[in-house]
Amino acid sequence: QVQLVESGGGQVQPGGSLRLSCVASGSTFSTSAMAWFRQAPGKKREWVANITWKGSHFYVADAVKGRFAISRDNAKNTLYLQMNNLKPEDTATYYCAISIEGTWSNWGPGTQVTVSS
Repeated sequence: QVQLVESGGGQVQPGGSLRLSCVASGSTFSTSAMAWFRQAPGKKREWVANITWKGSHFYVADAVKGRFAISRDNAKNTLYLQMNNLKPEDTATYYCAISIEGTWSNWGPGTQVTVSS
């Protein structure tokens, strides 16, 4: 059973940057696709980005395209989300998930990102 733990959230001003990390336990990380999602208060959880197991392909939601980048280090069992030019609408709890049999699973506890002046 893979466990995921996110970190790196915080409060930043608009235009600022943060880098989120997601550390996975277990041996399946390096052979599994990974993703970031977010959920703002009162809203449904939404997909932000995902990356293939090798890291050779990645996909980013239109709302964050050009500002966010997803990457991974399989040697460290770690997934990253670099967030630049943050906007107030990026405020949310960010979660990572692993693909198990085609379903995003094993959600971590999340890390809070707040963008405000």
